[in-house]
Amino acid sequence: MENVVNASNRVRLARFAGRPSSEDYINALFTDFVELHGDRLSKDDKSIIGGVGMFHNIPVTVIGQRKGHTPEESVDVNFGMTNPEGYRKALRLMKQAEKFNRPIITFVDTPGAYPGVEAEEHGQGEAIARNLAVMSDLKVPIISIIIGQGNSGGALGICVADEIWMLENSVFSILSPEGFASILWKDSSRRDEACDLMKLTADDLYRYKIIEGVIEEPEGGAHTDPEEMFRKVDEMILDRIHALMIMPVDTLVKKRYKKYRVM
Repeated sequence: MENVVNASNRVRLARFAGRPSSEDYINALFTDFVELHGDRLSKDDKSIIGGVGMFHNIPVTVIGQRKGHTPEESVDVNFGMTNPEGYRKALRLMKQAEKFNRPIITFVDTPGAYPGVEAEEHGQGEAIARNLAVMSDLKVPIISIIIGQGNSGGALGICVADEIWMLENSVFSILSPEGFASILWKDSSRRDEACDLMKLTADDLYRYKIIEGVIEEPEGGAHTDPEEMFRKVDEMILDRIHALMIMPVDTLVKKRYKKYRVM
């Protein structure tokens, strides 16, 4: 991979298929993980993996977006583009977490919610909006980690959190740089200019106080030393989950509300 020196290169790294995926983090960081399927209304969206596991002897609910490492895997999970059924599955798991007082940890990695006609017919906008509303008032701690791409409402649908952390070479933005360039200049080839203008890197977003912290990646990117990356993410979650769990529920929810009101 080329040397990371600007926003455009960070976008390329964020999209790199070899980066550790949500499943990789789940397998590395959680024990006794049991995946749960379906939205109890229609079907199971494979782009969302979610279930219950143990994190350092703490029962947690874990939700992540799958993108796949190979072309076949990517097709199977719709390239990480979640349908309404996936957001409803995530919502079901989050409500269950609140019922049983389990902290929620989400791993965000998506180019955006699926924009197809069928997704719109099935209520894509409503499904994302409902997740935003419910997550803002959940009575349990929520930690979101952006591990690759965090684009558009597709990312927001699972990351209204008490704390959002980003990997050093991940990105978080309102849409893709190509889409931004197409709208602003009617020319998607100006994506590199868009990357700089959008302020979508972890450093940018930390500077603007949109996220709580940046997790440093191994030299060359997370894929060069996955075990080291897992260790750093594990340390961050362990530190922050304890801090959030001892916070009174009313304080937790009010602080989350204020965080997004200020934004």
